[in-house]
Amino acid sequence: MSKNIKTKSTKSTTKLDLKLMSKICETPGAPGFEQPIREVILKEVAPYADELTVDPIGNIVCVIKGTDSSQKVMVPAHMDEIGFIVTHVDTEGFLRFHTLGGFDPKTLTAQRVLVHTKTKTLVGVMGSKPIHVMTPEERTKTPKTTDYFIDLGMTKEEVDKYVEIGNPITRERALIEMGDCVNCKSLDNRISVYILIEAIKKLKGQKLPYDLCAVFSVQEEVGLRGASTAAHYLDPDFGICLDTTIAFDVPGSAADNKITKLGDGTAIKIMDGSVICDYRMVEYMKQLANNHQIKHQMEILTAGGTDTGAMQKMAKNGSIVGAVSIPTRHIHQVIEMCHKEDIKNSIDLLVLSIMNLDSFDWTFK
Repeated sequence: MSKNIKTKSTKSTTKLDLKLMSKICETPGAPGFEQPIREVILKEVAPYADELTVDPIGNIVCVIKGTDSSQKVMVPAHMDEIGFIVTHVDTEGFLRFHTLGGFDPKTLTAQRVLVHTKTKTLVGVMGSKPIHVMTPEERTKTPKTTDYFIDLGMTKEEVDKYVEIGNPITRERALIEMGDCVNCKSLDNRISVYILIEAIKKLKGQKLPYDLCAVFSVQEEVGLRGASTAAHYLDPDFGICLDTTIAFDVPGSAADNKITKLGDGTAIKIMDGSVICDYRMVEYMKQLANNHQIKHQMEILTAGGTDTGAMQKMAKNGSIVGAVSIPTRHIHQVIEMCHKEDIKNSIDLLVLSIMNLDSFDWTFK
């Protein structure tokens, strides 16, 4: 394995576009209902694409041609966010729902949501039984998602004018800056969507060794569905996934449970619950980060999956895969938090990783 790869580089001038980041994070797009965020992404990447398509399942595939089109690198960032779907409207106009993606039920307490109907978006709140009327046993039990309902503040007649079974529901929370961090709902995985868009802008006009297939994938939160389909028909030689990872660097966490730490740099994935990354890709990314003074940390996430696994498994001939992971606190809540410098480092490492794929010895050794 090559120990001293000679790499192409561009001086890092990465600045964060918080206006664009906010738009990407706040735009709704539950699994299977990604149309609003898909339209935002298409407008952003269209000026930079050599080819731009939307496949039948809803993935956006943005291609930037390289000098050698016989090989390609697929870079997915899933555009869907965890959400809900309406399953029932009761006689008083309250909504019942099913989750789309993984939720810790206690995080639903006291939250606002958005119910997306054909004609308008309705604001609702997650309601549950008041503590004042709970039995002693109810006060101590762990909540379930079925303990909650959605209150639209409307009569049954008004609700029936707009709401249908199957309407998607997303969470309501704006992006803010907090110290050195950004905080919002759906940074998983909209921060990766933002990073991929910024990387596309930086790479257009650069001399890329191979074709770049930037994929904004759908339905990741319910089973890596979009990326599996894309990997099957694109059949990439290389895959570099973008997704968030856990930063459990908070009070009460043991050193061996932190996974990553905010502010310690972008994370290079070794494995997660869906994949053991190719050791060659891990070494390649580590060398790039070290050679270009990109602050980074290593990531092992023992539970939870990413589109990295979909690329490794679904490419017809297998794919050499790895991932740039963005450390995130309070994941799958409406208060997800990422460090600004980690975001910048993630953009820089992704750009370098795409530009230098032809400079590394990829043979097994």
